[in-house]
Amino acid sequence: MTIGYTTGVYDLFHIGHLNLLKNAKGMCDKLIVGVTVDELVSYKGKKAMIPFEDRIEIVRSCKYVDAAVPQYDMDKLAACKKLGADFLFVGDDWYETEKWKEYEKEFQEAGIQIVYFPYTQGTSSTQIRKALKAVRDQDLMDVK
Repeated sequence: MTIGYTTGVYDLFHIGHLNLLKNAKGMCDKLIVGVTVDELVSYKGKKAMIPFEDRIEIVRSCKYVDAAVPQYDMDKLAACKKLGADFLFVGDDWYETEKWKEYEKEFQEAGIQIVYFPYTQGTSSTQIRKALKAVRDQDLMDVK
């Protein structure tokens, strides 16, 4: 049985998230998804709009996901080892970066393959957040 692992905040769940999970599930027998806890999101200088408990339930409910677990830190290699993962799935926005070139060596030594999936163009939680803010700002201007 091949096990795949991927992580993310999964705030404002969108088609890009779904594409990643669908593609990942197509490459493994069991897909485990780490959902970033609110404290780690804050540590990264961001704030999730949807609380962790709701985000993990949304991910857990996706038909491509076999298990969803909290992600408490950024150590993806340790998580993969703990879960017995054969694959780590990530977006290709990390491909060929210095940081990920180093990760690839460490993962290869551990016998875990990193698979990069194409980033879904035209959608992201950041873009959705900006669009929501623009609508709210316009609504406030209309009220005045």
